[in-house]
Amino acid sequence: MKGFAMLSLNQIGWIEKEKPQCGPLDALVRPIAVSPCTSDVHTVWEGALGDRHNMILGHEAVGEVTEVGALVRDFKPGDKVIVPAITPDWNSLEAQAGFSMHSGGMLAGWKFSNFKDGVFGEFFHVNDADGNLAHLPPAIDPAEAVMLSDMVPTGLHGSELADVQYGDSVLVVGIGPVGLMGVAGAALRGAGEIFAVGSRPVCAEAARSYGATDIINYRDGDIVSQVMDKTRGKGVDKAIIAGGDVDTFAEVIRVLKPGGRIGNVNYLGSGDYVKIPRVEWGCGMGHKTVAGGLMPGGRLRMEKLASLLVTGRLNVAPLLTHRFQGFEHIEKALLMMKDKPRDLIKPVVVL
Repeated sequence: MKGFAMLSLNQIGWIEKEKPQCGPLDALVRPIAVSPCTSDVHTVWEGALGDRHNMILGHEAVGEVTEVGALVRDFKPGDKVIVPAITPDWNSLEAQAGFSMHSGGMLAGWKFSNFKDGVFGEFFHVNDADGNLAHLPPAIDPAEAVMLSDMVPTGLHGSELADVQYGDSVLVVGIGPVGLMGVAGAALRGAGEIFAVGSRPVCAEAARSYGATDIINYRDGDIVSQVMDKTRGKGVDKAIIAGGDVDTFAEVIRVLKPGGRIGNVNYLGSGDYVKIPRVEWGCGMGHKTVAGGLMPGGRLRMEKLASLLVTGRLNVAPLLTHRFQGFEHIEKALLMMKDKPRDLIKPVVVL
């Protein structure tokens, strides 16, 4: 079968591979809509996961089931399904402990394009099909449903990690597609003021549509000064980090109130250490908490998030700024995520 792959560090291209085998609990899926992610960029061009050779990329897909294992109960060939980026092993001890995304070791629920071929192939393999696939509701456009694979659950998980409560003031750093869903998640959880950090006009417009009350443009000056000015020197109750680098945490700690909480869902592709300023952290005693987490995967999560789209509580259409038709456009879409033109939020390829 044909697939678009990471050939090695800084190299991508089309390759031919054997069609994956379907185990008794598993499924094979043919993609019908896919989207590249900044995580793919970190993987290929930053070497964030180390070198990979001939690994098919991609972890965001909606597809059609083509084969199921003998023990799969709830899915059959022909079913249209949403496939989460995180596909845990549900019988693992980590899953039983409540951390399914780390089944088999830290981050090991993240299989696609990490240590297993991803979704940019003519077929891809899904483990634990009954636990990891979700039926695609007929009311949802497959291109929009792709956002449920990663962007929506990751961004909303940021608001969960930050424990946003009614009336909280919230800072969201980074308003790419994940950060925009962090804004939406904070608004859905009842935040008051939401300060969104970003510079591209298309993202700022979308952030306002999702509930941001203020845009902090880091090109206009120091983030800390801008946030403290807008909060009248008080700072914010909660923060969601969906962009930046290892130095970003220092800025956020400086604007976080004592007792505040940071939810980090940013994939730190480079840097050896996260920098926390000692004094602004209360010399270690300021009750300022940093929580970093990989999005929950699995069927139930996908079904619940799909209900937000079906009921109209969440509209992901503003995320989809570029649509392509045809398998051959996957490379172009990935390079757009790498180069980030000013009018881009998220590209989707419909197959």
